[in-house]
Amino acid sequence: MAQTSISGELDSYDIKIIQALVDDGRLSITDLSEKVGLSKTPCHQRLKRLIKDGYILGFRAVLDPQKLGLDHVAYTEVKLSDTREAALHSFNEAVRNIREIEECQMIAGSYDYLLKVRTADMRRFRRVLGEYISTLPHVASTSTFVVMESVKEANLRPA
Repeated sequence: MAQTSISGELDSYDIKIIQALVDDGRLSITDLSEKVGLSKTPCHQRLKRLIKDGYILGFRAVLDPQKLGLDHVAYTEVKLSDTREAALHSFNEAVRNIREIEECQMIAGSYDYLLKVRTADMRRFRRVLGEYISTLPHVASTSTFVVMESVKEANLRPA
């Protein structure tokens, strides 16, 4: 009997498919089906359903930021001067257009947003902060923490 997840929509095969693809998103259907213990056709049908139903949002390359010269990471807290819905929407739309901002989270606390900013170096970060982040709609103030060493990141797994 198949085990279901908390949502009741995924069984143990679905979970195995998702876990296998998290480990290696480039698996062929043949390799994936062998890994999860299904034949190719049902495995492929399940994969298509998981994509269609939104459990799997996409596939992408995980890049090495150091090799690309983008190993400077800073977290910037942003306080807005206005937190009404229109102001939040305006800020959210504008922040999506700054490529150096890797992540943007609305947070509870003394600041309204937390940004993860990745640049080549401190000079580039200073420029991004001064010319882009500080000029976003409704920004009242910012506070930045510079990463000295990345111990664990969601998309980067040790070899």
